[in-house]
Amino acid sequence: MTPSVDLSGRRVLLGVTGSISAYKACEIARLFVKAGAEVRVVMSPAAERFVSPLTFEALTRREVLTSSSESWSSQLNHIDLAKWAELYLLAPATANTLNKLAKGIADTLPLQTALACAAPLVVAPAANTQMLRNHYTEGSIKMLRVNDITVVEPVKKRLACGDEGVGALAEVLEIFYQGARQLLIDEFWSDRKVVVTGGGTKEAIDGVRYLGNRSSGRTGDALATALWLKGADVCYLRTITNDGLPAQIYTVEVESAEEMGDYLVDCIRVAKKGVMSRPSMNSDRPVGMIQKTPYLFMTAAVSDYRPRYPQEGKLKKSALGETWTLELERTPDLIANLDKSGIVSIAFKAETNRENGLQNARKARVEKGVDAICYNHVGGETGFSSLDNALTFITEDREIELPRASKSALAFSLLDLAKELDDE
Repeated sequence: MTPSVDLSGRRVLLGVTGSISAYKACEIARLFVKAGAEVRVVMSPAAERFVSPLTFEALTRREVLTSSSESWSSQLNHIDLAKWAELYLLAPATANTLNKLAKGIADTLPLQTALACAAPLVVAPAANTQMLRNHYTEGSIKMLRVNDITVVEPVKKRLACGDEGVGALAEVLEIFYQGARQLLIDEFWSDRKVVVTGGGTKEAIDGVRYLGNRSSGRTGDALATALWLKGADVCYLRTITNDGLPAQIYTVEVESAEEMGDYLVDCIRVAKKGVMSRPSMNSDRPVGMIQKTPYLFMTAAVSDYRPRYPQEGKLKKSALGETWTLELERTPDLIANLDKSGIVSIAFKAETNRENGLQNARKARVEKGVDAICYNHVGGETGFSSLDNALTFITEDREIELPRASKSALAFSLLDLAKELDDE
């Protein structure tokens, strides 16, 4: 999956060191370029043994900084590139690089650039398991974290050396997300507790069959991802597991409306306890600790009905006969019955009737007692499984049309509108 994140005009410096995982840095560069960022690359001599600078130049359309190309008559040097960067991403970072970085040693261009760079630094280790477990390396990684350097955890795989264990470079998409978060973090959303629900609930008929709907869960995924990239503390209740979600998003897998309702109450209760964060130097808030209002984005398509008498095991066709009457009962309206005091709540309303859909959404906003509702017409090319959508953002005093775009782009636009609902 390729993320739909807009990094147009942002400046990303990619440092590559001498790990066999260096070839994966090519894909990292490609993802940032595809997102619209301008990418420059600095390589250590050891990295050049694994990947040619020409490969990165073809991907980024920019000359690569190496020990042989560094120039002090132009801006192709570690000081000027360090000043240029908005984000410095070291991926892969060898155990040697980690230990030197923690001690302030700068004997390669990527390390010299790190010392000269004031931009956020993200480090993605890749090394033999025992090299990472060595107490010197573990201590160095702790020191990096203490100094507010983001460390993207390596993963467990069979390594190039033949050993199996933790040490492989994290997934390329996860490294991209960690870097993008440093560029997109927003003071308003930073450390704010947000609950998101996504997907369609499944109501058991028997041990095999269920009642459900066609919700893909992509809108919930897009919102949870956008919120996390903006710095929010996200709890995501979902019924569908799609690929491509940032690993650090706290997810809870649910199935039925009842199960989602139980978890929703618990998550809102925890969110209301608040997140305490210190305002920035540029904030108008008084100096001291502040509490941010939690948000709820209810994108889940919750079943309106469920079987009254769900059965254990599989009901046999031979026992049911030629026709089968299934008795249903209404499910509780989760968001209407939820205690929404002290939170900002945003619901979603999908309608197939274009003539009455907007009016139905306006009515639903009042009946459910939410601060805003997002209406979308489902039909044609904007079905549940589509990758894009169009929304109408409805509050008590205004309606704003969000034109058709990718669900990821819509999520970011929606977050900008949602900010205005918090009157703290």
